[in-house]
Amino acid sequence: MTQQHWTIDQVPDQTGRLFVVTGAASGLGLATTQGLARCGGRVILAVRDEEKGRRAVATITAEHPDAQLEVRHLDLADLDSVGAFAARMRAEHDRVDVLVNNAGVLAPPRTLSAQGHELQLAVNHLGHFALTAALLGLLGAGRDPRVVTVSSVNHRQGRLFFDDPHGERGYKPMAYYNQSKLANAVFGHELHLRLTEAKSPVRSMLAHPGYTATNLQLHGPTGLWRFLLGRVGNPLFAQRPADGARPQLYAATDPSVRGGEFIGPGGPAELRGAPKRVALSATATDAETGRRLWDLSEQLTGVHYEFPASV
Repeated sequence: MTQQHWTIDQVPDQTGRLFVVTGAASGLGLATTQGLARCGGRVILAVRDEEKGRRAVATITAEHPDAQLEVRHLDLADLDSVGAFAARMRAEHDRVDVLVNNAGVLAPPRTLSAQGHELQLAVNHLGHFALTAALLGLLGAGRDPRVVTVSSVNHRQGRLFFDDPHGERGYKPMAYYNQSKLANAVFGHELHLRLTEAKSPVRSMLAHPGYTATNLQLHGPTGLWRFLLGRVGNPLFAQRPADGARPQLYAATDPSVRGGEFIGPGGPAELRGAPKRVALSATATDAETGRRLWDLSEQLTGVHYEFPASV
């Protein structure tokens, strides 16, 4: 069912709740942070560029002077940075209520992360896989705790290159972007299954923004892809970040959303519109694919999940 007229103004009161939003300095992450701050949520802006994060805070507090915002450094392309961020969170907080795995990169030239992983897989999936594991104990102590992982309509076009996850034998920027977005979808679904089996209070939801104009289309791709996505696609087809953020805000805050659900725009082709429950691809919900990606992710990150029981 589409929430026909659901807007950011309808985010329920979030007073007393603590959110972590990755990539919160711009685009969808900034719009998500604005939506949470205006209804009382306390938000940790997990950002690679702290100065950019502080500018985002200034923008939000100019409109909402009582906003509770903190900037923390997090480079999802470096698993050491993920570990340091999580350690600081555990030292400073006794719980996290919602983690929004939002940050991403789009179709750059082939680049490797600090640990030698293809950059899109590293930032979009592996960093969030490791971060979620590291914060799961804090989430287990949260109030209506949720993990919202942001995927894309592109996950339906994606393929997981288990035989060449880092593009060593043939890298195509959009194919590896689609791989990372499929990995997000598989992870969010598999996390839901494992949390449910463990009887954890934490719930895993998925969201996608449709086609939204952000800096991703301008700063990641090169050549023809930058022209098509940023110079043509954004002006003609894209919605504003405030609209694109609605599905992830809905997934993060609405009482009706259940674990395992995928929330996207309700308009034609899911490119724009109010939040709606949409379908994951068959690959995203395939049990063997979920197991294989989970095993690979643990191998590449060195992370092992421990699922908290109810606190």
